[in-house]
Amino acid sequence: MKIIGLTGGIASGKSTVSRMLMELGVPVIDADAVYSNLASKGNRVWEAVYETFGKEYFLPDGEIDRKKLGEHIFSDSLGREKLNRVTHPLVKDEMGKILKQIEQEQNPPLVILDVPLLFESEWDQWMDEVWIVAIPEQMQLERLMLRDNLTCKQSLSRIHSQMSLDTKKRLSNVVIDNSGSFQETRLQVQKLLKAFLFSEEME
Repeated sequence: MKIIGLTGGIASGKSTVSRMLMELGVPVIDADAVYSNLASKGNRVWEAVYETFGKEYFLPDGEIDRKKLGEHIFSDSLGREKLNRVTHPLVKDEMGKILKQIEQEQNPPLVILDVPLLFESEWDQWMDEVWIVAIPEQMQLERLMLRDNLTCKQSLSRIHSQMSLDTKKRLSNVVIDNSGSFQETRLQVQKLLKAFLFSEEME
């Protein structure tokens, strides 16, 4: 079983490609979904955020104020590093448990780990290959502004808080160009998956 890291930049279309892979029958472990589950009230990420940032980043019902926390970490690099330092090991540990369960129950030829900050967290060392979903920065900026209803300045702040897509592309084994139509991207994914499975059969 091979482990493929799927990454990209904010608003690059990584989640779209992830869904395509799932529709094609490939198991996908989504780091954002794992984080979201662990960040629910009383869970491990929730506890780590409370201990690190205090109650001012929590709503009256006790849940994390994700909007306020997000604004803080995108404007404060030290805060962002602190959050990543206390939460990423928890997410990685949980993803490892899910991966082991998939291997025991299904033993598929490959599993996709969908991780937005894969290189920033140095999780690429955990992968057999890394596939990146990429688009030009101007398109990324426009999509992010439209998707999240943000100003140009807010969007650029979020984009530049991550490693650049050009750098990530150089570090990746495969680049999936998502600047065209949905069908063009889907065709790339289908061809990539077919080539990968064929190469596995030949080994």
